[in-house]
Amino acid sequence: MFKKILVANRGEIACRIIYSAKKLGIATVAVYSDADRGALHVSEADEAVPIGPAPSNQSYLVIDKILEAIRQTGADAVHPGYGFLSENAAFAEALEKEGVAFIGPPAHAIYAMGDKIASKKLAGEAGVSTVPGHMGLIADADEAVRIAASIGYPVMIKASAGGGGKGMRIAKNDGEAREGFCASQNEAKSSFGDDRIFIEKFITRPRHIEIQLLGDQHGNILYLGERECSIQRRNQKVIEEAPSPFLDEKTRKAMGEQAVALARAVGYYSAGTVEFIVGQDKKFYFLEMNTRLQVEHPVTELITGIDLVEEMIRVAAGEKLRMGQGDVKLNGWAIESRLYAEDPYRNFLPSIGRLTRYRPPVEGKTPDGSIIRNDTGVFEGGEISMHYDPMIAKLCTWAPDRAQAIEAMGRALDDFELEGIGHNLPFLSAVMAQPRFREGQLTTAYIAEEFPDGFLGVVASEDQLRSLAAIAAFIHVRLTRRAAQISGALTNHARLIGDKWVVLIDKREFALVLVQAEEAEHVAFEDGQSLTVKSDWLPGATHAAFWIDGQLMGVKTELNGSSLRLRWYGIDVKAFIRSPRIAELARLMPEKLPPDTSKMLLCPMPGIVTAISVAEGDAVEEGQVLATVEAMKMENVLRAERAARVLHIAVEPGVSLAVDELIMEFE
Repeated sequence: MFKKILVANRGEIACRIIYSAKKLGIATVAVYSDADRGALHVSEADEAVPIGPAPSNQSYLVIDKILEAIRQTGADAVHPGYGFLSENAAFAEALEKEGVAFIGPPAHAIYAMGDKIASKKLAGEAGVSTVPGHMGLIADADEAVRIAASIGYPVMIKASAGGGGKGMRIAKNDGEAREGFCASQNEAKSSFGDDRIFIEKFITRPRHIEIQLLGDQHGNILYLGERECSIQRRNQKVIEEAPSPFLDEKTRKAMGEQAVALARAVGYYSAGTVEFIVGQDKKFYFLEMNTRLQVEHPVTELITGIDLVEEMIRVAAGEKLRMGQGDVKLNGWAIESRLYAEDPYRNFLPSIGRLTRYRPPVEGKTPDGSIIRNDTGVFEGGEISMHYDPMIAKLCTWAPDRAQAIEAMGRALDDFELEGIGHNLPFLSAVMAQPRFREGQLTTAYIAEEFPDGFLGVVASEDQLRSLAAIAAFIHVRLTRRAAQISGALTNHARLIGDKWVVLIDKREFALVLVQAEEAEHVAFEDGQSLTVKSDWLPGATHAAFWIDGQLMGVKTELNGSSLRLRWYGIDVKAFIRSPRIAELARLMPEKLPPDTSKMLLCPMPGIVTAISVAEGDAVEEGQVLATVEAMKMENVLRAERAARVLHIAVEPGVSLAVDELIMEFE
């Protein structure tokens, strides 16, 4: 077995690898860029080596710097995680020359499967179902348009060396094919150093289902069930689960056997994943093979009980697999929610900054028998950088069945406290509550179909608003009584606290009477409905459990001046609790209007301006490209919302901007 493993990665996956290595008694080495000097993976490892500036192409992607770190520390094996150098065959070959083990597949398998054009040809030869498309290299945008038209729209334009949703575009016409080719090529070159592009038919209403493989160097290859990864945004997975609610045992077996056949055809070993597009008729087509550990591997671990990282280490050390195909059992259901530093209220644009609060739910077995797991690479007080992927954590839940796993995930998301940056927690909570998701009616277009106008928050029902209004009144009265006790007002009867209140919440007023009962509060609404509120909430708490007529609600609470912010299950509301007289006067106050920014182009996310596509004085049309901003390895094209004339351009390419900084003004 190895004595010391260098982890050639960062963030949560580096921490995850370090965990399994420590479990095996193996020392670990972290590498870090200037931006990651204080990162969690650095402190978790036994040793840490700096490898250069923040941009990944000057640090994590530079093979020579990783090799130098290996020489400095005497590491005898390297785990690449996912992304960066994980599917770089040249890196695997360089390690072999150094006499250092690569904890991954052989270089020839990476070469074969890493090129999406070559891999599809090999898949076809191995008897794996493939999607129709053009597998040859495409010279320019004109050729891309001709090929797309010949295949028939819609088509998927993809980077040959791509992954993680980078370098991928769907085109429905010639214009989108031309623009998509150029954008995919730019992203591919920036992310992978390889701008080769291919085009294939886009299957409508597909599901994205992948098979997890595990093989050793002695010819044994197993499939460990499947993962459903259909809920995606910009071709990047957001929620995954295992097993799939769509597959039957016959289809699962067929997909697994085809995946194993492909792995055998390229002499594969270690962990790997074969991804398929699955139609509504359960016909499946090879998409790609990822010759590495997948981001979503925890859900497979939760339903199989197999530590994939540990098995990768053992395989790299030459050990045989300790199980056969008949030993692989799928137990229960697991769901993974990817927490991203992306603001769902701004079309999921990247958000950077400091985590002023980071309190994930307690990991392990819960009283109801479900399990919570949280893989992360951040900590409270840490910073989310614009240089890397926006992932904050991977929150997973396991339960005996899918319905219970969803309920467990909903509660875990409610219990997850995350402040300081924009994040997608409310969106994830909203999905967990949707009937369509609960029924398992998924496609890769799920987000676009369910949120066609973007995520605008969850609209609370009347009953939900009443419960939240009761909670708001409960908190307000508890604070008022505490203040009175501190001042001595209750003791000397200098004043009394009223029991009649008006709660304004989400533009809805609730007049109510609140009466203290034993260990609870009795809330009576003016229409005759009543609720009993019980809680462990204390002043200063930012999260608490509330029992409304015996039903548990995990609510995030935030006092902000005269208002109280409440968040629960994707609902985010502000409540004002007033006496009847103050409420009467408040109705007379004029509403403050937001500033007019209709004649400005503001930067929607923190990032670097890579292009300004117009000049001062230009007349622009609706939909015309105005500027391009790159953030967290994604290229974001900003377009004109209507016809106008450019009055002033405030920035030039290369400038870093914060959210809402001015880019240009219009007449």
